[in-house]
Amino acid sequence: MKLLYITNGINGAGGLERVLSIKASYLAEHYGYEVTIVTLNEEHPNSFYTFSSKVRLKSITVNRNPLAYILSYIKGIQKIIKEEIPDVISVCDDGLKGLLFPILFGEKIPVIYERHAAMHLNFISNGEDSIIQRIKNYYMKNLMVWGAKKFASFVVLTRGNINDWPGVKCSVIPNSNPYSHAIENEIKPKSKLVLAVGSQSYNKGYDRLFLSWKMVTAKHPEWKLKIYGKENLALNLQDEIDKLRLQHTVYLEKPVNAIGKQYEKAAIYVMPSRSEGFGMVLIEAMSFGVPCISFDCPYGPADIIKNGEDGFLIENGNSIGFAETVIELIENEEMRKGMGSKAKKNVKRYAPDKIVPIWDELFKSLLV
Repeated sequence: MKLLYITNGINGAGGLERVLSIKASYLAEHYGYEVTIVTLNEEHPNSFYTFSSKVRLKSITVNRNPLAYILSYIKGIQKIIKEEIPDVISVCDDGLKGLLFPILFGEKIPVIYERHAAMHLNFISNGEDSIIQRIKNYYMKNLMVWGAKKFASFVVLTRGNINDWPGVKCSVIPNSNPYSHAIENEIKPKSKLVLAVGSQSYNKGYDRLFLSWKMVTAKHPEWKLKIYGKENLALNLQDEIDKLRLQHTVYLEKPVNAIGKQYEKAAIYVMPSRSEGFGMVLIEAMSFGVPCISFDCPYGPADIIKNGEDGFLIENGNSIGFAETVIELIENEEMRKGMGSKAKKNVKRYAPDKIVPIWDELFKSLLV
């Protein structure tokens, strides 16, 4: 089968890029798929994650000017489709153009849409909540749902994400675990380290985490919080850290490919996000026996964490409750170890050999 993935880029260190590297490589290596991935403005792909040598990477150049951008995008995609003649196209693009793909390019070839983020993400980039913004959001949401109905198949990552798409027939296929190999390893001794992984953005909620950490470090100043993720200078997170006088216990780190080494060291993983498409980092941390604490945000954490068994779900935005739970785990080593062991067992359901066959079945069903 010839499968064409269309996405914005693979050079970043985000969850979408990681998931695509696992899935595309597995399909090519184990199922014999001819996989091509098309990105934008990446003429010389230097992907952060490793792709199988059997996966072909292509790029089209798009202009920054809005009108020229759309025209160059359409022309470039049309050229790729003509060259590749794929059996199935899978669109991995959470932007509006991704949702309008069948309208822009027709429906002769079955087109799947893979939604990797909660719809909420499209509307909270700066937290603006004016009346004008609400009106814009209303019409944008309706346009997105209208576009979603045009796909041969519409795939979301969690049961909760179905709520975003009224009237759209959704399939739920969770992400594959990139660290499934770590599950069978013994849990290594842990440091006094709390870990968070994800790009610096308003949506990731690090400002909320700092408020919680201020309470944690007051009781346990010997513990450290490390955040690994792409820097966003506009957010001035370091300034927030300095204002709260947390500079000796909170550290902002750049993305690293070998993040597994940090999961091995961490005693607790925290996710303060305002919304999630899934929460890939949770299953990664759990693979290394790390209990997770997350706000019960839309959507993902509630599907992954079994509350009170392998981690905790905290009322979304309750920074005090978040802090109290971190403190509880810090002060109870046996609880941490027990939850970590259960996390390893519970996360086995996300292994690639469990998830990728579901994709294979879906792709083949579209050709019947």
